[in-house]
Amino acid sequence: MTEYFKEYPMLLSFSSFALVLLIALVANFFVKKFLMKLFEKIVKFAKQGNEAEVIRIVARLSNIIPAIIVTKGVTLVPHIPTYFVTIVKNVGNAFVVATFAIALNLILDVVNSVYMRRPDAKDKPIKGYLQVVKLIVSVLACILVLATLIDKSPTILLSSLGAMAAVTMLVFQDTILSLVASVQISSSDIIKLGDWVEMPQQGADGDVIDIALHTVKIQNWDKTITTVPTRKFVTDAFKNWRGMRESGGRRIKRAIYLDQNSIHFLSADEEKHLKNFALLKDYLAGKDKELEAWNNQNQAEIPLNARRLTNIGTFRAYVQKYLESHPKVKKNMALMVRQLAPSSKGLPLEIYCFTDTIVWVEYEGIQSDIFDHIYAIMPEFNLAVFQEPQGRDFQLFASNK
Repeated sequence: MTEYFKEYPMLLSFSSFALVLLIALVANFFVKKFLMKLFEKIVKFAKQGNEAEVIRIVARLSNIIPAIIVTKGVTLVPHIPTYFVTIVKNVGNAFVVATFAIALNLILDVVNSVYMRRPDAKDKPIKGYLQVVKLIVSVLACILVLATLIDKSPTILLSSLGAMAAVTMLVFQDTILSLVASVQISSSDIIKLGDWVEMPQQGADGDVIDIALHTVKIQNWDKTITTVPTRKFVTDAFKNWRGMRESGGRRIKRAIYLDQNSIHFLSADEEKHLKNFALLKDYLAGKDKELEAWNNQNQAEIPLNARRLTNIGTFRAYVQKYLESHPKVKKNMALMVRQLAPSSKGLPLEIYCFTDTIVWVEYEGIQSDIFDHIYAIMPEFNLAVFQEPQGRDFQLFASNK
């Protein structure tokens, strides 16, 4: 057999190299099987819930063993050209560096996954910082892989990168800006996971579901996902509804438009009728005393010179009392009923208060119930809502003409 291989040295080299590859594959199989079982037990014992991620890391790291075996074993193969040994060693070493860098990035993903289980993780996410570390690891790995493949010192490549600093700054401009924005967002607590943000210029209105180095993902209320560059939250204006959620109350700010022709002084019969309202008894009694004292003091004997109650003023007082007694309106937050500037569409009477819930569906239900009551009770004050004439109005006008 030895004499045979002496006659065919290339066959000996090929057989020896094939044997090295076979040993590498067998070693990879046993190492991967052993390490996977070991780490599966460790993960299950720790109860961290990252079995899949850890298995990926182990599978990646186990590939280093066959690469080392091939790198070292190729030097023992007889009659193999020197250049081939150099190529195999360089490729094997480059593979080891790349594999280790990929495994390190996977470990950083596990670190982020474990960190997100902390109660305060939403307030201070670290995903952006870990992405910066992953970027640095990837850049260094690329330099080392390239230096290993061309069999040159990494310092030579690094010195050449110094001359390309301007180009590098240009290429990584977005990354640098995003990194600065991520630091500002984290230090200033501008946004965090779970915040409801509204950014109309980016078409975003919903909850923040992910904060990364370059982008922030927002799930809109229609369940679509809007991706916004991280730096936009530092350079552009946006609305964060976190304060509303933390306060426990959501604002109602809506106006009803009254027909100004329906506004008038209350007659004696109207005032008598309105005194039947429990919410107005104290108000009307106090107003009667106030107006009587003023009129007597100023000797206002005729109605033209006297102060009198109006239906809109009494209605405004009623709505104020109604809101103050409403069980779903927060009493320790701003609450008022006010007039806005009149326009061609009528006199706006704005209701400004806060509900005791921030849940959207409950909030809309409370708001609708309040305005249902206001619109229904308005005719008791002989007030009318302004509404632009439409086809039915013109038909009624023509039929009565």
